[in-house]
Amino acid sequence: MSQDMARASELLTEPEVKLLTCAVLEWGGPAHCSDELAVGMGFAGTQGLFDQCQKLRKALGEDAPLGAADWARTLLATEIVFVSDLAGSGVEWSTTTGHDDVATIRMLRVIQRKLARTVSPYYGKRPSE
Repeated sequence: MSQDMARASELLTEPEVKLLTCAVLEWGGPAHCSDELAVGMGFAGTQGLFDQCQKLRKALGEDAPLGAADWARTLLATEIVFVSDLAGSGVEWSTTTGHDDVATIRMLRVIQRKLARTVSPYYGKRPSE
C-alpha cells in the first residue's frame, strides 16, 4: 500500500467513521450542491460529487485505503454538509441524520485533529479528482 494511503480504521474510531459515512450520504439527499461548490470541494461537478460520495461511503464501510485527496474531500464535504444551511443539511442535520449538533461538532473537531496530518497537503488547496 502506498505511503499516502490509509484505511479508516488506521485513523479513526468506528463512531467517527460512521459520522463521515452519514455525512457523505447527505449529499445524495437533503443537501443542495451547485457545480461550483462541488468543484471547490475537489469534485468534477455535482454529478462527480454524488458519484464519488458513493465510492467514499463504500470505501469507509469496507475499510478500504483512501488517498490524502479522498480524505480531504471527505472531510470538507462533511464540514460543509453539516454546517451550511444554504448548501448542506444545516439546521436539518439532526433531523435527517439522527446526530445531535453538539455531539457532531465535538466529534468533527476530533476527526479534524486526527486527519490533520493526512490532509495537510490540501490546506488552502482544492483536492482534485
